[in-house]
Amino acid sequence: MTANDAMPDLDFPGHDKLVAAIDAAVGAGDEHAVTAALRSTLCGMIRDRDVQLPSCVHDPIDDHYARRELYRSPRLGYSVVAMTWGPGQGTPVHDHCGLWCVEGVWDGELEITQYELLERDGERFRFRAAGGMHAGPGSAGSLIPPHEYHTIRNASRDAVAVSLHIYKAPMEACSMFVPNEGEWFARVSKELKTDAAA
Repeated sequence: MTANDAMPDLDFPGHDKLVAAIDAAVGAGDEHAVTAALRSTLCGMIRDRDVQLPSCVHDPIDDHYARRELYRSPRLGYSVVAMTWGPGQGTPVHDHCGLWCVEGVWDGELEITQYELLERDGERFRFRAAGGMHAGPGSAGSLIPPHEYHTIRNASRDAVAVSLHIYKAPMEACSMFVPNEGEWFARVSKELKTDAAA
């Protein structure tokens, strides 16, 4: 299944409670108010035992981290994606194609590194790591363009991590940045596939 296929709406315990809470947060105002409200909402939902994500989100995929879209709002346009990170799985430096996003760790622990864009020369970009964090269950952060460049990685050797991502709109592509020389990276467009969720 790809992000362009039919919109999923999976049933899982607490589905309606989660959607109602996200709907309320998305109506909070400008993008800074929305992402702040969503960070708070997502932290609360992760700790709320009434909300249990579908069991499939705990199943890693061997050759890539899994992206499973759980909900897409027909009224407000946002998308909710669960990502499953097997041991050692992660992303290269990437952007969110101009979409704000709030990301929360549901299970396990993730390493998140933010990057600052220092310079651009055509399709070459110079980045410098601008801080990182180890995020555990119940923590949430946000990305608002142009501060959207980052990596995510499950540094564990044996534990699976699960994160929940709320995007302003379905994220069907992004730019990934491949190390080139020193702090320079080459930009590569990437179509983002969605794995089956059940």
